[in-house]
Amino acid sequence: MSSLGRTRPTRAPLTHDHRADVAIVGGGFTGLWTAYYLAKADPGLRIAVLEKELCGYGASGRNGGWLTAAMAGSQQRYARTHGRDAVVALAEAMRTSVDEVIRVAASEGVDADVVKGGELTVACSPAQDERLRAEHARARSWGENDLELLEAAALAERITVADAVSATWTPHCARIHPAKLVTGLADAVEALGVEIYEGTEVVAIEPRRARLRGADVDATFVVRATEGFTARLPGLRRTWLPMNSAMVVTEPLGDDVWEAIGWGGYETVGDMAHAYMYAQRTADGRIALGGRGVPYRFGSRTDHDGTTQQATVDSLRAVLARRFPQAAGARLDHAWAGVLGVPRDWCAAVTLDRTTGLAAAGGYTGHGVTTANLAGRTLRDLVLGDTTPLTVLPWVGHRARRWEPEPLRWLGVQAMYAAYRAADRREDKRGGGTSWVARAADVVSGR
Repeated sequence: MSSLGRTRPTRAPLTHDHRADVAIVGGGFTGLWTAYYLAKADPGLRIAVLEKELCGYGASGRNGGWLTAAMAGSQQRYARTHGRDAVVALAEAMRTSVDEVIRVAASEGVDADVVKGGELTVACSPAQDERLRAEHARARSWGENDLELLEAAALAERITVADAVSATWTPHCARIHPAKLVTGLADAVEALGVEIYEGTEVVAIEPRRARLRGADVDATFVVRATEGFTARLPGLRRTWLPMNSAMVVTEPLGDDVWEAIGWGGYETVGDMAHAYMYAQRTADGRIALGGRGVPYRFGSRTDHDGTTQQATVDSLRAVLARRFPQAAGARLDHAWAGVLGVPRDWCAAVTLDRTTGLAAAGGYTGHGVTTANLAGRTLRDLVLGDTTPLTVLPWVGHRARRWEPEPLRWLGVQAMYAAYRAADRREDKRGGGTSWVARAADVVSGR
């Protein structure tokens, strides 16, 4: 099921030729934030958002609710072309974007269950502990001085996670309800005079034109904001790989369970497993927990309704029981899947070609809730022709090579995640450091 609580468009489709200053393909966070900031900056612009399903249908309405400052890309890769200072500036822009989303939600009256409790990453084995400490040292070397290392006792004061031996905590993350945020943002965008058309499929994007079924939208700028669904567009099947992630949500848990778990700070919680989990404590007292499930479908196909396989639900239930045994007997009330965009080098990008009017942003690799806000503000500046600190960040204009053709693409992804799961089992069983199997998978993945 969709976490939006509705499955059909409620806004009218566009069925005739149309003209706009800016046409935005995709009604998720990227498209809506771009529309929001453009309309704020220049109320005279005619902006049209074209959404095949309904606003927030994709990852924007189906994610884990992490408003995190984690960078959608490799610091080392960005630094190779732009230098260390530019990467530090991008990291700072991500941190400020967390607060910017919270600010806009408050100013627009969007109640998205926001609690800025920070982000906990826990290590639950010797190998995970080794990786966590190495990551902590690496992050500190890049200037993340407020990333704290917590030993087991300090972690237990915040939350009880089974087998946890250490953790890191950063203040730069908030728990949100993603569907409430995206639907509230769509309403705010519409109130600014932006035209939103749902049930409107764009079948091709061309210079200064978005082609619909039976109609065209001509525009000075056409912004592609399709993230994990980009592969559906002609010529873009190998641009970003549509990666699947799945979630389950428990029934509301009793006070006795929460007393045993803790989690009073509403931090988001992830682990250092290779096939990692991510979780939050919801506003109505549930645990929402996600993981990869079936990572990729042959030919870059994507789902239509968010349904996830029973095997994935069972796998996530096992993770829930392993990490939070106090909730092992809880009923699972909801389960769904969503698709996110992964570039071949795992680095997000924002682009605009003024000769064709074509712009794009995405490839967030699962960090899109915050990154899409930064992308929207950056696209605003690029479309308006302004040179700002945002337009010179290292992800602007970044290009990644395309993914391999099928069946190599499918075989590679399946092998990669099979290796990660095998590495997790090996590490849990044998202890010691990071498995060579995982190191080999990192090379295949291009991370």
